[in-house]
Amino acid sequence: MGIGLLGYSGHAFVVAEAALLCGHHLVGYANKVEVATNPFSLAYLGDERAKTFQGWERCTSFILGIGENKIRVKVAAYVRKRGHQCHTIIHPDASVSSYTKMGEGTFIARGATVNPLCTIGNDVIINTAASIDHECVVNNGAHVAPGAVLAGNVIIGSGAFIGANAVIKEGIIIGDNVVIGAGSVVLKNVADGEKVVGNPARRYE
Repeated sequence: MGIGLLGYSGHAFVVAEAALLCGHHLVGYANKVEVATNPFSLAYLGDERAKTFQGWERCTSFILGIGENKIRVKVAAYVRKRGHQCHTIIHPDASVSSYTKMGEGTFIARGATVNPLCTIGNDVIINTAASIDHECVVNNGAHVAPGAVLAGNVIIGSGAFIGANAVIKEGIIIGDNVVIGAGSVVLKNVADGEKVVGNPARRYE
């Protein structure tokens, strides 16, 4: 018995390495099909939606290796419905304040920083070298991409995607399911569902 990995490509490889560095035992991976590239020599457990899926019996819990927000949240909900837990994984080289509240199913990658009094929801990704300053809130299912910076008191809505190396000014509110383009500098609040790009960030039509 051990932990199952949900998804097995790209982002999942990063999550798997972090889990192993944390001392977790990975039993195998769940995916729609068996993959050709298997860098961690994990057993194929099948598709978690299939009746033949081996993970329910072989795994005590799961970690989320899915980068796309909507799919990750949907899979996490299904796993919980089946009575299993989604683990939070914090890379040993990340720096997370003990005064931060963290949900389950979240991943904090190598070199990320989360400062005091932040709240990080369920099924969130704080990716490589992202910086989350004091009193930020990152809501369920959001993804803060590599190198992105949230200044103090920023609120990120559920399912939002903050692109690589984007900068969010202090006190800004980013709505649900927003997409912030890579390298954007966000100086104003962004409403639910909008896409913004540029410096300063403007709505993308």
